[in-house]
Amino acid sequence: MTTDTPTIATLRDDLATAFRVAAHMDLNEGICNHFSVVVPGDEERYLINPYGIHWSEMRPEDLLLIDGDGQVIEGDGEVEATARFIHVAAHRANPRHAAVLHTHMPHCTALTMVEGGRLEMAHQTACRYHDRLVYIEEFGGLALDEDEGEALATSAKQETHADVFFLAHHGVTVCGGSVAEAFDDLYYLERAARQQILAQSTGLKLRIMSADQVEHTARQMRQVMKVQAEEHFEVLKRLHPVPAKPQ
Repeated sequence: MTTDTPTIATLRDDLATAFRVAAHMDLNEGICNHFSVVVPGDEERYLINPYGIHWSEMRPEDLLLIDGDGQVIEGDGEVEATARFIHVAAHRANPRHAAVLHTHMPHCTALTMVEGGRLEMAHQTACRYHDRLVYIEEFGGLALDEDEGEALATSAKQETHADVFFLAHHGVTVCGGSVAEAFDDLYYLERAARQQILAQSTGLKLRIMSADQVEHTARQMRQVMKVQAEEHFEVLKRLHPVPAKPQ
């Protein structure tokens, strides 16, 4: 991937790929949940999925271009209310977060449903999220107003190093500097949660890594994560090409 400022066409292609791959990996839920990415420029603009299109059929031209008020500038369809409130607030809260991915993916969501649910540092995959996690404990129902978006934004502002937000009784929101980086974190986050739940299903006590082990492993991972994310996403784009729109 190039380090140059991406064009809107590239962003459309990347985001459509992220949706289709996420559906292939069973990270979606019906026609709900939503991904967005900042469109570079002087104006506040984002690409986001329209309500009513299944992730597995998402194409670049299906994505909506919206402004900071969540109003559609370009494209056909409407933005789901929960998407509008969560994504605009999340993007504004931390300039590092060019991409914001919100899902109810099964294993991560399961951790939001149990008392004291946390991603434990019991496997090396979990270590990539060391000091990058926030747990939002208050659940206010469906995010049909600004409250949940603001809760996420407040946490993002207070914890500027955080990229992953576990939403109690709800799901997760994963943020990153690009679609590739955010998707890589999304993928490995669900893997880490699945590994933990499988281990806990044995009934045996988790073997938690020492603080030194966690910090050392996290440091090693962060040296290669960005490059790995870009290379991983390139492979996923090759394996899951977005077909042309039928004539």
